[in-house]
Amino acid sequence: MLLAKLWDKINAGMRRNIPASTCFLSPREQEMARYLFGAQEGLHFFGGYVDAERKMLNFLPDYLEEASLWEEDSPCLCLRATFYQGDSPSHRDFLGALMGAGIGRETVGDICVGQGRCDFFVTAEIAPYLLQNFTSAGRTKLHLEQIPLLDAAIPAPEVKEIKDTLASLRLDSVISSGFRIGRSLAAQYVTTGKAAIDGLPCEKPDKLVSEGAKISVRGLGKIQLAKINGKTKKGRISVVIHRYV
Repeated sequence: MLLAKLWDKINAGMRRNIPASTCFLSPREQEMARYLFGAQEGLHFFGGYVDAERKMLNFLPDYLEEASLWEEDSPCLCLRATFYQGDSPSHRDFLGALMGAGIGRETVGDICVGQGRCDFFVTAEIAPYLLQNFTSAGRTKLHLEQIPLLDAAIPAPEVKEIKDTLASLRLDSVISSGFRIGRSLAAQYVTTGKAAIDGLPCEKPDKLVSEGAKISVRGLGKIQLAKINGKTKKGRISVVIHRYV
């Protein structure tokens, strides 16, 4: 169903040679879209900032540059909610409040909570409704305004660096090291469908993980195999893993 909607939306823009954009896509959905469209010219994934996790798929005709996605008439807009700094609403509070406002998850991109403010990304269609109706997150009162995409405050991700040596780069071994759990338990997470590599589900514990790959495990969190340093004198593989906290 999702792929059919993506195809209809983007293909209509291609046929008429006009801009077209989808809703926000999760990393897994982005991989599905890449598989669907292949290496078509004019396609760009954009989520409002460079390292966005949730992104829209956009078709731009040959008379538009990718830089146009950053302009005022972009299909992706940034809204800033400011609030009393003594309050500390979380990402979950904002997401719950947005869903409670009656909008679909697919219309909201990344949510970046900071001190006294939260910058979040939405489709251009839903922005006017939110500017008029999104006034609180839980008990926290909000003041909402639209800001330029380049002014968005993106907090640096907090990561814990883990240096370890592994017998192999199997998925269960990397998960075991990154989350400090037994390998058998790590394999169980994988075989029960709770693990994904770069957004794509993987149920094979022996799947080899490449450098730079991000692994998410439902119930545990997210890690990245940041660096592979080569083999030690004992024949094990030296790695650096980043765990997002």
